[in-house]
Amino acid sequence: MGKYGREELQAAFEEYWRRGAVGEDWDAWADLFTEDATYHERILGTMHGREAIRAWIKPLMEKYPELYTPYEWHLIDENNGRVVFFMQNRRDHPCGEGTIDFPGITILEYAGDGSWSLEEDYWAVRLARETFRQYTEACEIYDPDHPQKRTRLNWGKGPDWAQGAPSYAERKPVR
Repeated sequence: MGKYGREELQAAFEEYWRRGAVGEDWDAWADLFTEDATYHERILGTMHGREAIRAWIKPLMEKYPELYTPYEWHLIDENNGRVVFFMQNRRDHPCGEGTIDFPGITILEYAGDGSWSLEEDYWAVRLARETFRQYTEACEIYDPDHPQKRTRLNWGKGPDWAQGAPSYAERKPVR
């Protein structure tokens, strides 16, 4: 058994998911990182420290209001205190049917006490660009105001703790 037990890692990960992906409360989510945490976003840069992470994530998520994050799976490495997860970066199709997705994988390193000291994000860059183009074109055809509606209609088939509300306005931020 590692430094942290499976139950502790699972509980910390569920809280991370509820605050971020489901609750979209980026202040509460940033509070889950240690003061000296490192966040490696392979395309957008590296942030050092909780406040740098907070200052980066909030405007980024405002820039893409239509984007949300359905859970696919995760695994726990209790020997090293890590959680690896796979998710979709999702936009609801402006026509009202289907989604436009690109996948991503994240590695988290646990620091104890419900906090994370490291996050590394990997996502399909070429596909992200292609889906952004598809979404932009679909908005022009079906609903130019769709991004501001912030719909979240398809959270997938994940566990209850990974299920969010059908819109940003209806979400329940977790603190």
